[in-house]
Order: sequence, then C-alpha cells, then structure tokens
Amino acid sequence: MPATAEEIAQTYYLRQAALGRRVADRVQALWWSLDRSDLTGSWDAVTGPAIVRTVTAGQLAAAAPADAYVRAVTAADGADPDPAGATRTTAWAGHAADGRDLDSLLYEPVITTKRGIAAGLRTDDAMLSGLNQLLKMATTEVADAGRSATGASITANRTTTGYVRVLNPPSCARCAILAGKEYGWNAGFARHPRCDCVHLPTTRFRRGRSTMAPDSYFRSLSRAEQDRTFTVHGAQAIRDGADITAVVNARRGISTVGSWVEGDVTHRGRIADAARLGKLATTTEGMTRRGLARQRLRNLQAQGRAPARARLTPEAIYALASDRDDAIRLLYRYGYLY
Repeated sequence: MPATAEEIAQTYYLRQAALGRRVADRVQALWWSLDRSDLTGSWDAVTGPAIVRTVTAGQLAAAAPADAYVRAVTAADGADPDPAGATRTTAWAGHAADGRDLDSLLYEPVITTKRGIAAGLRTDDAMLSGLNQLLKMATTEVADAGRSATGASITANRTTTGYVRVLNPPSCARCAILAGKEYGWNAGFARHPRCDCVHLPTTRFRRGRSTMAPDSYFRSLSRAEQDRTFTVHGAQAIRDGADITAVVNARRGISTVGSWVEGDVTHRGRIADAARLGKLATTTEGMTRRGLARQRLRNLQAQGRAPARARLTPEAIYALASDRDDAIRLLYRYGYLY
C-alpha cells in the first residue's frame, strides 16, 4: 500500500533528525580538540574551519531532499507536481539563517567560553557552556536549511497551496499551539533554536489535513509532562477548561531564528513600503564576484533594471512578493531556484 502524505512527512523528519544528530556528534568531537591554552588560535587554525565544513555539509544534506519530499507528498495526494523550477541546494549552505557567514556565527561559543573563564568559571565548565551554545547553533542551522529549502520548493510547486505545521514530540508549548495549523505558501515558518517541527505540504486536492492538534497533543502527555511543558499552573488551567492557546500566549511569544535588517528595497522600479513589509532579511551569501545571485543581479543591471542592494532571504521574498508568480521570479533572481 502506498505511503500516505503523513507517513512521508514522518520519514522525512526521521531522516532530518538523524542528520542533525550526526552533525552534532561530529561538532562535539571537534570542539573538544580545541587547545584550551589558545582557544582562538586553535579555532582559527584547525577546529573552526572543520566545524564550519561539518555544518555546511549538514546544510547541504538537509536541503537536498526538499524537491523530492514535496513531489512525494503531492503524489500521495493524487496530484501532479507542477514545479516552476528546482531548488538550488547550495543556496542554503555556508551561511547562517540571519545572513551572516557561518564562521562568524560559530565562533561565538569561543567568546562565550573565554568570558566564562574570565568570570571565574572552571575551564571545563566554561567549555561545556560554549559547547551547549555551539550545538544549539549547529543543529538549528542544519534544520533551518532543510525547512527553508522545503518552503521554497512548496512555493515553486504550483500544485501546493501551502503547508501544515507538524509536531515531532516532545515539543515545547509554543510549537504545540501551532500544531496542525495551515499556512499559505508564502507564510514564514516560525521556529525557535532546536525546533524540529516540519512542513507537510497541502495541495488543491487535499486541504484540512488530520494532524495532531494542540488539545490532542496536550492530552497525549502524562500529567508530569503537561506540567513540565506548559508550567504547573498553565497545565492546570488547561485541564480546568482554559483555552490552550490563550494560556500559552499569556507567556512570552515564539522567536524566529534570524536577525532582520532595516532598509528599503527597490522592487519593480519602486521603493517598497518599509512600514508595510517590516524588516527584510538579506544575506551576502552568493553575492561574491562569482556568486550566482550576484551574476543574475548584474545581468538585470545590464538590462537597465536596478537590482536590490543585497540578496534577500527566502522569507524576505515571501514578505515582499505581490503574488506567487512574483515570489517564484524573485526566488530565481536571488539564486534559490534553477
């Protein structure tokens, strides 16, 4: 019997999770090779480049199955895929979700370790603190590459209408209240560090998927797990009949990985309304002399069409695009699609 879309999503998640664990294991081993008497020197010479290569390889591997995954879910729904282009796997590798170089991001745990030592921590404790930060960064960047590539593939495949957010328990309270929620193709994927939720594409032929909803997830937990995930008082309120979303929203909101930069963006000969679009994320990746994104933008410039000042991330493209055709055009322009 052919696999259902939900089964395909579960298999996809398990493979992505296994990839994240392999990256984490390798990064952890490399971290402990640092020379504690010369953290920066040993990072620059050997450890740092090796960790960057490891995370970059993980990003490539995480982004690679995006098109196949979206095609498989589409086929499971009895629909014919209609991709406008193929995702370019390398567009999600070698840089962080916030657009900066990986080596800049991944060096931060070294700074954390040095500050800990300067503050009086034992070297081992400071190293553990830095390692925890590094593992969070590495696994998040790998997962984000897979999620962002999947989002671009969903956008490029006109048969898909959007996606459903699928939990992979155990999940935090913020993710739990988003479980089973349907989003449009241009909706960004809200996530926190180490979030492991995934997209389940929806199609014109299959809407309203039956996936785990917030209340169902809450009831699936033991009382102790409910208290730990939703806090003792919050869990009791939910058990007493309070709305789960209202209870969780009374606490701090979810944060999206990635920093955003201020500024207007030239688009189709006009200046986009920054107040309407909010902050748009850009990246320097692909903007080197031989980078695909820069080459495409230079070609547009040669045609008398002024390009943007920097390369937009996929999430920024969804915020900026006027419609789906526009989004696909921008994904191609900025080097995310072939």
